[in-house]
Amino acid sequence: MPPARLTVAEVARHLRLGTRKVYDLVARKGLPHARAGGKLLFELAEVERWLAQSASGSAAHRGIPPPTLGGSHDPLLDWAVRESRCGLALLTQGSADGLERLARGEVSGALMHLPSADLADFNRAEAEERLRGRNVALVEWARREQGLLVARGNPKRVRAIGDLAKRGVSVAARQPGAGSAVLLDRLLARDGIDRKRLRIAVTTMGENDLAMAVKTGEADVGLGARAAAAPLGLDFVPLVVERLDLGVSRAAWFEAPLRALFAFAHGKRFAEHARSLGGYDISGLGTLTWNDPN
Repeated sequence: MPPARLTVAEVARHLRLGTRKVYDLVARKGLPHARAGGKLLFELAEVERWLAQSASGSAAHRGIPPPTLGGSHDPLLDWAVRESRCGLALLTQGSADGLERLARGEVSGALMHLPSADLADFNRAEAEERLRGRNVALVEWARREQGLLVARGNPKRVRAIGDLAKRGVSVAARQPGAGSAVLLDRLLARDGIDRKRLRIAVTTMGENDLAMAVKTGEADVGLGARAAAAPLGLDFVPLVVERLDLGVSRAAWFEAPLRALFAFAHGKRFAEHARSLGGYDISGLGTLTWNDPN
């Protein structure tokens, strides 16, 4: 139980906010406080009463976003959210969409795999640009193999990015802003291939939809995760190992849904399922990869 009189640091921990946000609530919202020797002190009962009276729900005033994960679709995350019964909803409309929703405080977290121009890193450049001052951090979810999904036996002999531009090869693409769409553009640029040379047969909204498009013959090849290929019996041509980061709201990090998800992800069932899907390295799960310095 927190003490009755709280310092700024203590009230920040109690409300699961940064100390800067507490000062902001004092200055702009009238959070009840007293001054003693230049320090701010808070009566716990008054803080709780203020929270209850100044909003329809205390969560909104603690800055806790909805229990929803946005961003990229990932077979392992999709499974873990269901199996952990953590209570998180999924709104997987691509890495860029998730990044923007996280910046606006519309989701508790967002999975992203946005490669740098030189393919040497993932997500940190975008976090520096869009997430500074947003009270969020990036933690590693997994490292994942990305490559070309093709029909069993690889009848079109697709072995490299350049083969996507070959005559007679149709491509399943991801929607603009998806991490795989950005990665495809980076790989094409690296090899000096004009995207206009590709014959895009279909644009899909998720890894599973892309894999199904190849399975049904709607397209000959698509860029996606190894984990999406295996369940449908597709062959896989590895190209890149990417880092999947979960951008998380600091206010939501210690709430029950995210705590339940990560507790489950550190367990034996999760590790076994990651191995069964193939193409995942979860040894860095939970590692902090970027932290908002503000």
